[in-house]
Amino acid sequence: MEVCCDLEVDVNGEESFMVNKRVIASYSGKLNKLLGKSRGSTRNLKVVFHDFPGGAESFELISRFCYNNGSIDITPANISLLFFAALFMEMNNSVSGAHNLLEKTEKSLEEMRYWTWSELLIALKQCQDLVPAANSLPLLEKCLDCIVGRLALTSEASPCPSTSSPDSSGIRFSCDTRSTESLKTCSSRATWWFEDLLVLSPNLVEMLVKSLVSRKFDHVIISRFLFYYQKSKFYTVKSDAMRTIAETIINLLYILDQSCVSCKSLFGILRVVQNLNINKSSRNKLESMIGSQLDQASLDNLLVPSPHGINHLYDVNLVLRFLNSFLQGGMSKASPMRLRKVGVLVDLYITEVAPDPCLRPSKFLALAMVLPDAARDSYDELYRAIDMYLEVHGGLSEEEKMKLCCILNYEKLSEEACIHISQNAKFPSKSAVQALISQQFKLKSLLHATNNSKFYADSPSSATEVGNEGSKCHDSNEQCVLYAGKLDLSADNEKLRAHLHGMQWRVMELEKMCKKMQTQMAKFTKSRVSSSQSHARSLPKLCS
Repeated sequence: MEVCCDLEVDVNGEESFMVNKRVIASYSGKLNKLLGKSRGSTRNLKVVFHDFPGGAESFELISRFCYNNGSIDITPANISLLFFAALFMEMNNSVSGAHNLLEKTEKSLEEMRYWTWSELLIALKQCQDLVPAANSLPLLEKCLDCIVGRLALTSEASPCPSTSSPDSSGIRFSCDTRSTESLKTCSSRATWWFEDLLVLSPNLVEMLVKSLVSRKFDHVIISRFLFYYQKSKFYTVKSDAMRTIAETIINLLYILDQSCVSCKSLFGILRVVQNLNINKSSRNKLESMIGSQLDQASLDNLLVPSPHGINHLYDVNLVLRFLNSFLQGGMSKASPMRLRKVGVLVDLYITEVAPDPCLRPSKFLALAMVLPDAARDSYDELYRAIDMYLEVHGGLSEEEKMKLCCILNYEKLSEEACIHISQNAKFPSKSAVQALISQQFKLKSLLHATNNSKFYADSPSSATEVGNEGSKCHDSNEQCVLYAGKLDLSADNEKLRAHLHGMQWRVMELEKMCKKMQTQMAKFTKSRVSSSQSHARSLPKLCS
């Protein structure tokens, strides 16, 4: 027995094998070189391998190959182990002249395209376990290429290709199939491989996705797989692995067509990685992707709690970064509708965060001013937010209050909002005056338009009457504006409020006068048309 087993092989510290050195060395160029260099007694030799690919299981397989005169059954379940072990042991040119293992495995790998899906998965799983092994990448790429080719083939053969909407079920009806059962069947055809590929490591998922992208595979399906992979893996791994997975998924989503990536799912990843401390590059990519489609977000999506150590209730800085990404992407110029949607969303967010006592005026101003004026059709919601902010932050100086009020575009405030400002003691007096003056100019423009309508009247008496009435209103309006301009803004606030109430009364009088003029114009136009028709009927017919 001692004669037969004269070599001890320690494999990666896992297990030791007693083998016949002559038999093993006859197939392994590596062992043949090592034993050839040994000096002294050739008995009781020991070889220690620290990085044997596949470990003890793999060494046992090649030992069987050597003891069986260079013969072994090569299957998809062991081909990866045999291939890498043969490379490591340099079994490509056996001393005995028998069949070499490397050649046998390479021939078997040529048949990989005929393997079943399950066999491909087994081989791929073994490959990923051997990734650190030298020269393992070519085989890994070949196995992945077969997987991707199979996926592309089934995708092309499927009668229910995916839709372009990332939030949809990922499929569409084919021809006449519209039942729920057909929907489920088509969905399963598009995503049948998701569960199978959960065994892959993040590195292999990266290789897989890049290969799918190069094959022009549907980006919607790819993004759905990545979200599915992230959610499924997070249930079973620890925080360090979570961070690696999250960074990989974010980087892969970033290379896809962003119209194929679900904004809702991106916010889901954002909430998960808040406490994972992912690297800055991945975080920037995630925020950029969300910002590029911010018009698809909801208020609940934006209400992200502040990071630890910041007093704000919500992460205002994060929302500001979203908005900057949205604007840098040129969305405001390319699509006014998308810009207005973001404007509505931001005003709702500002209203939500305004009662936060820890929110500094500079942050409130940054939120309110980040979007251009074109993003808002009305400033009423922003006025409401400012009103709430001033209610909570009563200690602001007049200068700070004026900075907040300067955000408002009074031309885009409703009549009710302007009147409310004039009666709002929390707002600076200058702001209240500006709101009323803005409303007066609106009425002036309306009265001026009504005044000009006299040129469409043919009756001199009626035109004069309407014109004079309009002049009176016009003069009255000018007096209101001049009166507002002469107010002493440095006087006592109570006195100023009384002046403002007087202005408000004059605005109401102007509105009544304007409505009266419109009624008179309508009556005049109606009577003129009736008179014209009656005059036409009284004329005699001309004779030819």
